Amino acid sequence: MDEWCRTPEESHKLLFSDLAFTTTALKRHPKVYTIWNHRRWCLESMPEGPGNADDGGAEGGEGWKMSAWSQEMIIVEKMLSMDERNFHAWDYRRYILSHCPASLKRTDSDELAYTTRHIEKNHSNFSAWHQRSLVYTKLWSEKPESRTKALLDKEFELVKQALWMAPDDQSGWMYHRWLIGNGEEPEVLEREISVIEELLEEEPESRWCLNSLVHYKRLLLQHRSGEQHQLTEDCRQSLNKLASIDKMRRQRYEGISSTL
Repeated sequence: MDEWCRTPEESHKLLFSDLAFTTTALKRHPKVYTIWNHRRWCLESMPEGPGNADDGGAEGGEGWKMSAWSQEMIIVEKMLSMDERNFHAWDYRRYILSHCPASLKRTDSDELAYTTRHIEKNHSNFSAWHQRSLVYTKLWSEKPESRTKALLDKEFELVKQALWMAPDDQSGWMYHRWLIGNGEEPEVLEREISVIEELLEEEPESRWCLNSLVHYKRLLLQHRSGEQHQLTEDCRQSLNKLASIDKMRRQRYEGISSTL
């Protein structure tokens, strides 16, 4: 039948059938872009339908859409419970949250709690850390006053646990670097440098520790010109050690050292 001749009921039935079909496909191929993209198309093509019986029709003609979006959130979060680092599923979940009806959207607090659960389950969950940074970026843009010292200290403590648990994994380090930003607060830089130096004593060949110390001490140079000689020498020592333990990137480290 020509798609332009289908009734809303027929389109609704066909689209839900496709969602069910691709759910089965995702179980076997959870990281195939085309399957996720087809589900987006199904959601966006869902026709207006009767009100949701559970809410007394409060959604008006969006009953079918409400049902579809609600089902998608349940499915994608179930998939993330089985493979919490599937970045395709995380991206699709963000898509759902940004396009679903307003009554299904999550608060910032809900999202932060959700990412916390996934991070505590696996400190190497890069996607959860990334989602957390997106939530805070949005929150601090809309409510700058919410970016308090107490909140930042709490975030640094959370990521510190990840660094100590998995010092060779990039996930926590990338979030830590995002928190530091341009290094506008020298006291925070000095505190975090001390934390990393303490970790380096336990993990003396950690590339991420050494790289981060170089990056943060170079940022600190902007504020501590009187300590330029010592900070520069510290950076050179770290870069020399990096060049010896990470020979594939030796020229990169030597290039950075030459600019100090």
